[in-house]
Amino acid sequence: MNFPIPFTKMSGTGNDFIVIDHRQPLIPENEQASFARQVCRRMFAAGADGLILIEASATADFSWRFYNADGSLAEMCGNGARCAARFAFERGIAGRTMRFETLAGIIKAEIIDGLGPDRHEVSLLMTAPFDMRRDLTVTLDGQNKTVQFMNSGVPHAILFIDKGEDFPLKKWGRAIRMHKMFQPAGTNANFVQVLGDNTIRVRTYERGVEDETMACGTGAVASAIFATMAGHTVSPVRVITSGGDQLTIRFDLTIDSNTTRADQVFLEGPARIIYEGQLTAEALR
Repeated sequence: MNFPIPFTKMSGTGNDFIVIDHRQPLIPENEQASFARQVCRRMFAAGADGLILIEASATADFSWRFYNADGSLAEMCGNGARCAARFAFERGIAGRTMRFETLAGIIKAEIIDGLGPDRHEVSLLMTAPFDMRRDLTVTLDGQNKTVQFMNSGVPHAILFIDKGEDFPLKKWGRAIRMHKMFQPAGTNANFVQVLGDNTIRVRTYERGVEDETMACGTGAVASAIFATMAGHTVSPVRVITSGGDQLTIRFDLTIDSNTTRADQVFLEGPARIIYEGQLTAEALR
């Protein structure tokens, strides 16, 4: 591994990432998980919710590898994908519209106007959600709670919470994340409050970070779809994140006697470049 390694720090509605142009490999594949764990440590290194490696692709504009802060390789991350798209656009790797490979499949993205002339929002066409499971029961602090589940790129459980209700997010989030019905992969846990005016607030306990994050794009998608299935909202749905930013979720929902599915699912929101720098070998110690 040759140091220093150039990187860009980016934020998607409070989810922050270390993004590295890895089209010319810099980090051996067998060292990438350890590298992610170490450079994502807050206070001791650059600190982030995840590491994004932008790589070459034979079938799309580029490919990526996404590592959670604990070094686990993730199939998809909506906020990270928006940051990857903005990074690729700014570096000339892709045009304003693009396609890139993820473990969840090919993702289509478009840079759209927003936040001023030198900043951009990104719209992602997500892979179609699957493995929808309705009205599952989990026991939290001795109380039976009803959760919904889908894979919107990664697995997500949804628990609706009354507006203003106080609850132990980290305790309940970890209990849902580790629940036996979601093993062996585990799940992210989303706590959703319906605010009215076609708006929901979503707080997410993220698998791989093992704590609440300031936003989760795939969690916002799953939450918006289930809120609409329950009759609380209609597309497009505004999602207020833990960090106070807003995401917009658009989709076509089909509910009939034979199937329930969401198609043409778009995730829209800001992707901000925070700073650029170089990682030294001391970030790994």
